[in-house]
Amino acid sequence: MPELALSDKTLRLVRCVFRSDQQSAAVAILEAECGSNLPFMAAATAESIERVRFAVLKMSGGELSELRRALSLANTDWRDILVAAHFADDLLAHVAWFDERIAGDTANGDAQ
Repeated sequence: MPELALSDKTLRLVRCVFRSDQQSAAVAILEAECGSNLPFMAAATAESIERVRFAVLKMSGGELSELRRALSLANTDWRDILVAAHFADDLLAHVAWFDERIAGDTANGDAQ
C-alpha cells in the first residue's frame, strides 16, 4: 500500500516534537507505518489519520525509539494509542493538544 503523506499540521507537530536531526526519520517512519496500513484505515486521508498520528507523536516524547514503540501499539490496535494519549474520550482532544504544543513552542521561540 502506498505511503500516506503527512498533513501540514502533522509536519508542523513533528518539527515541534523532534530535534531537527531526527525530523526526517520521524516523517519517514510515520508515513510508512502510521497511515492507511493501520487496521480499518484503508480509506484514510492525511487529515483523517491526524488523531492517531498526533497520539503517536505525543507518546513518543520526541524519541525515535518511543515513536517506534507507540507505532507498534497503533499497528496492533490504534484505539489503544488514543487511550494512552488521552485522545479517546474527546474527538477534539488531539486538536487541543496540538494548539497547546504549537503555542508553547512559539512562545519559547522554538517553532520553525
